[in-house]
Amino acid sequence: MPRGVGRGAEPPSEEISEGPRLWVRLALLLPFTAILALFFTVPLVLMAVISLSRQSFARFEWALTFKNYVRFFSDPFYVGVLWDTLWLGFLVTAAALLLGYPLAYHLARTRTRWKPVLLVFILSPLLVGIVIRCYGWMILLADRGLINGTLIEGGWISRPLPLMYNQFGVGLALVHVFLPFMVLSLTGVIKRIDPALLEASMTLGASPARAFWEVTLPLSLPGILAGSLLVFSLAISSFVVPILLGGFKVYVLPIIVYEQILSVFDWPFGAANAFILLLISLGIITGYIKVAERALRGLV
Repeated sequence: MPRGVGRGAEPPSEEISEGPRLWVRLALLLPFTAILALFFTVPLVLMAVISLSRQSFARFEWALTFKNYVRFFSDPFYVGVLWDTLWLGFLVTAAALLLGYPLAYHLARTRTRWKPVLLVFILSPLLVGIVIRCYGWMILLADRGLINGTLIEGGWISRPLPLMYNQFGVGLALVHVFLPFMVLSLTGVIKRIDPALLEASMTLGASPARAFWEVTLPLSLPGILAGSLLVFSLAISSFVVPILLGGFKVYVLPIIVYEQILSVFDWPFGAANAFILLLISLGIITGYIKVAERALRGLV
C-alpha cells in the first residue's frame, strides 16, 4: 500500500491549508478601511483644523491658533458645562449598571418560557424613536403631567415636583434610552459563566452572597467594561434628550456645540468644544480600560 493512502495517514505537509494569503486579507480589509477613513478620519481631521483656525466675518482664516481652546478653559461657564456633561454620563452609567445587572443576570440564568417576552420588553425601547420616547417622559414628568397631576389631585402634594427641566429628568430619560445596551452587554458575558464554578464555591463553604461577589461579579467584569463604555460614550454625546427634557436649562457640551455652529456661526469655537469633549472622553475611556485590564489580570 502506498505511503499516505491508508486510513489514519496524515496528509502531506505541503497540502495543509495555511489560511488566506496576506494580499487576500488586505483586499478584504480595504473596503472597510477606506470607508472608515472617509467617513470618520477625514471629518475628525477637518474638525481639528477648523478648531485651530480664525474666523472673521463668516470667513475662515487658516492660521494656526489655540485661542479657541484658551477661551474654553479660561471661561468657568464652559468648564462647568464640561464637568456637568461628564458627571451626567457617570451618573447615567452607574444607574444603568445598577438597574441592568440584576436584569441581565436573571435573563442569563432563567429558563422560564417567558424569557422571550422579557427580552422583547428589554429591546422595546430600541424599537421606538428617541423623540417619541422623550415626549412620553414629558407626559409623565411635566408639571401638569401624569405623575404630578395624580399626586396633586390625591392631596399628596400642593405644588408640582420638579421632575423635568433638570438633571433628574434628563438622567432618567437617558437611563431608559441606554439601559438595553448595558443589559445586552452583560447578558452575553454572564451567560458564559459556568454554573459549576458557583456550585464549587458553595460546596467549599461560601454563602450565595460571597459566591456572587468573589466568583460571578469578577468573571462578569468584561461585560461591565463593555456596557459601561458604551453607555458612557452615548450619554455624554446625547443631544436630543437634553434638549427636550432639559429645556435649555440643563446644558451639556453637545448643546454648546450646536449653538456655536448653527446659532452663533462660530465654527472654530464649536469645533474646539467638540474636539475637547472627544479628547477628554477618550482619555477617561482609556484610563478606565487600563484599570479594568489590571483587575482582569489579577483574576487570572
